[in-house]
Amino acid sequence: MGSWSRPLPGVRLDQPGDLISGCEWHIAPLGRSYFVNHNTRTTSWKKPTPERPAGSLTPERVIEGHSKCIWSLACLDTSCNIMSTSEDGSICQWTVHGKLVGKPWDSDGEAVGSMALSPDGRMVVSGSANGRIRLWNMQEGSMVGDPWEGHSTVVRCLDWSPDAREIASGSEDGTVRRWNPNTGRQILPAIETGHSWVYTVRYSHTGDKFASGGMDKVIRVWSKDGELLIEIKGHDRALTSLCWSKDGAHIFSASSDSTIRKWHSNNGEQLAVLRGHTSAVRSLCLSPDECHLVSASKDYSVRIWDLKANQTVGDQLLHDDELWALAVSPDGKWIASAGLDAKVYVWSLEAVLQQRPGDQSANDSNTERDAKLKASYLFSFAPHLTPSIGTRSST
Repeated sequence: MGSWSRPLPGVRLDQPGDLISGCEWHIAPLGRSYFVNHNTRTTSWKKPTPERPAGSLTPERVIEGHSKCIWSLACLDTSCNIMSTSEDGSICQWTVHGKLVGKPWDSDGEAVGSMALSPDGRMVVSGSANGRIRLWNMQEGSMVGDPWEGHSTVVRCLDWSPDAREIASGSEDGTVRRWNPNTGRQILPAIETGHSWVYTVRYSHTGDKFASGGMDKVIRVWSKDGELLIEIKGHDRALTSLCWSKDGAHIFSASSDSTIRKWHSNNGEQLAVLRGHTSAVRSLCLSPDECHLVSASKDYSVRIWDLKANQTVGDQLLHDDELWALAVSPDGKWIASAGLDAKVYVWSLEAVLQQRPGDQSANDSNTERDAKLKASYLFSFAPHLTPSIGTRSST
């Protein structure tokens, strides 16, 4: 299980008035922080849960079943069932009412950091902490063939081409690799992206190009043959999520700099900057009608954006911990969100959109909550880096 350490020159711990002359701070993948002083005394603590403002929307249901952080979500076209992958090494399918469908799929104990559904919904591809990729039969819930090997470390992102003839994978090894789903073999050489870590890869809806993003803050658009077409710059921190408009003209990007941006995909022109989140934005989804963008953040919230006004709509959808994953049902009725607390939250998008605009009391509550949460991040020295996905503990 990976962690980062950062020297801090005097951090106040539990004992009033007691300052440690020097210490190291670690954040593990599950969000728990550890302060270690020079005398080897360790204090472990969890970030406080912010208060939920009175009158804020509540989820339609909360689905429990995973035991560790949920890294990715997807919704099935046919049933609107929800797929989830977790650091606990399992992949689960749930109805929108919270019932587990069949048994969890076991990824040999390896944390499952990414997942993508085939366009016809019959197959699932997943990526693990050890760099392996697995193909699953949706109906049978079983793995097809042997794991695919090529990446040297965590597979952070996956996407199917629209024609289902290839799968793109991105990894912390800095490469994007493309695979033939029928053979499990790579198509063409791996692309050295220049991202350091690759966090997101997405095909355009026509499948003639794909975009990637990662640690270096740059969006790169590639031809289907792997030729670099354009570099798009503007974010101040790592790129975490991308999505394309259906006509391929626009790319939406999320970043650890707390912003969402809209770009012209051909010339890289920045068309809009959406501000509102108070910490890293980790996942994006377009609504099926492309009128709204949905975002999930480290600031414990899901927000819905009106793409005509480039402003948020309704209340934030508040959670008890940091968010990593997001999905919107194909019929546009449901939002699924999940993260560090290992729960899947199901929300009604319609309920958000039906809220009265200009509800000042709700806006005031959200503003106050944002200020408190931002202060808690300042206290906890939360980094903008993304924690490394670790393997499942045997204990």
